[in-house]
Amino acid sequence: MITPEQFNQRGAHNLPGHLGIVITHVGPSEVRAELTVTPSLMAPNGFLHAGSVVTLADTCAGYGCVAHLPEGASGFTTVELKSNHLGTAREGIVECTATPVHLGRTTQVWDAVVKHRDTGKTMALFRCTQMVLYGKP
Repeated sequence: MITPEQFNQRGAHNLPGHLGIVITHVGPSEVRAELTVTPSLMAPNGFLHAGSVVTLADTCAGYGCVAHLPEGASGFTTVELKSNHLGTAREGIVECTATPVHLGRTTQVWDAVVKHRDTGKTMALFRCTQMVLYGKP
């Protein structure tokens, strides 16, 4: 299984690293990540930008997919991502936990929950569907 450190190195020079997303756990039943709320992640209204939250959840579910690719697969692509935003943040750390719902040979489905670490309140719910790719990486 790929380690959190390997995923963090993999994303360091891409969007996850640019936003400050840190993978904290990779296991057979879940992937966890966190994001520190900073001014560069805010919307003009002073709240955490929904795109920052979506990127956290998509990264967490995507890395879960990579960690569970079937033999012979070369990668994946997200084909659908549904989000329900229930709250937001102005500061602190937000955490995401992604869990597999379906781990098939051609598709995977992951649910992700984003919570504010300090308050424990659920900020967003996600369902991500990924298409498993075969052939050239």
